Amino acid sequence: MSNYHRAKLGGGTYFFTVVTYRRQNLFQNEMARQLLNNAIAKTRQNYPFIIEAWVLLPEHLHCIWTCPENDNNFSIRWSLIKSQFSKSAKSLFHRPEWMNDSKQKHRETTIWQRRFWEHQIRDQQDYNNHFDYIHYNPVKHGLVKQVKDWPYSTFHNYVKKGFYPSNWGCEMVHIAEKEFGE
Repeated sequence: MSNYHRAKLGGGTYFFTVVTYRRQNLFQNEMARQLLNNAIAKTRQNYPFIIEAWVLLPEHLHCIWTCPENDNNFSIRWSLIKSQFSKSAKSLFHRPEWMNDSKQKHRETTIWQRRFWEHQIRDQQDYNNHFDYIHYNPVKHGLVKQVKDWPYSTFHNYVKKGFYPSNWGCEMVHIAEKEFGE
């Protein structure tokens, strides 16, 4: 049996990647986005955390959270978010034909991959790198040509706050086009 080691810093800041089962494009659906938002809000009522940055793509998401001081239990938060979403979205997205013995044993649906990936942010440069990675991700995946064109991201909030210019990320596309002739 695997023994996964998780970061343990209470009050820490973490980068996460969470993926749908078999990379289903669930989050192209408005109802799925709303149900996820509801699950996050409900979880934050009992297990608060600060959302520093977020991007929701069709089949996965990336985010940065900061946990409250002396609290490092991000796993319970993800468990609650995923289970609340799964319960409310089961009739829409569960695929019984994808069920296997392992999924039945763990009382899972066919909505989420079992685990998530987390990285504890080490310093300001690490934070900045992951922050930019999150916001540039829709361009990286070819979903839009410009960061500002992806609506499911905290990027727009940070433009309003003056953290990013509205055309941020465009220079990266132009550099890639020059270097690779795209």
